[in-house]
Amino acid sequence: MRGDKLVTRTDGGLDLVAPNDAPRGERFLLGAVDGGVVFLVLADSDHNDIARDSPLVELRRLVDGLSEVELSLAVHAVALGGWHRKHPHCAVCGALTDATEAGASRSCPKCGAAHFPRTDPAVIMLVVDDEGRCLLGHNSARAEGWFSTLAGFVEPGEAPEEAVVREVFEETGIMVDDVTYAGSQPWPFPSSLMLGFFARATSGDINVDGEEITEARWFTRDELRTGVESGQLVVPTTISIAGALLTSWYGAPLPSPRSY
Repeated sequence: MRGDKLVTRTDGGLDLVAPNDAPRGERFLLGAVDGGVVFLVLADSDHNDIARDSPLVELRRLVDGLSEVELSLAVHAVALGGWHRKHPHCAVCGALTDATEAGASRSCPKCGAAHFPRTDPAVIMLVVDDEGRCLLGHNSARAEGWFSTLAGFVEPGEAPEEAVVREVFEETGIMVDDVTYAGSQPWPFPSSLMLGFFARATSGDINVDGEEITEARWFTRDELRTGVESGQLVVPTTISIAGALLTSWYGAPLPSPRSY
């Protein structure tokens, strides 16, 4: 990996090479796969020993073409490599730290503090009302026509279920209850663990915050299908937990969804 991009083969798979053929840089253990051991190499930016015909690709652009094993390695690599790259200093005394435990931690040689990769819990939820409609929002950072489930970070001292209630109300003014856990997904952009939920709306009048969420709408299944088929709506695909929640509610894969 160089920067936040992974080195790939020309056919789109991960570029797995023998240790002696790897570029210079720090090496961190990812795990054992098929009888071999796989390391991440954070390639030095001042050396040009990555093959010129090896594309450097962001993880978001790779997910559709990777095998399940490769995707697991890639997600681990991006999350771990990003943490090491962005946290070279001790949070206690400010000194430069050393990678330890094959990359599973960093240690401060000055004060002895140990530091471990950070994972930020976030909730992502599909809200459904008593009429069977789902609530989707348009994030201000996305292109026009893009709608997805609501999401937000868990606050300190807050349970994920409480975060669902708070985030939905803050972003759309909708009150919810019956918060039900659905599943999770690592999301290394840069270091989140997405906790998926369904929730039942107890109010119906939408009042968006106007900052993060600029528009929110209730959708029936027919309205969502028609919007996607016409190209007026862009929704997540099932490579993300947002798409999985939406597909579960819809009852079948949406026709020809466009990925974000």
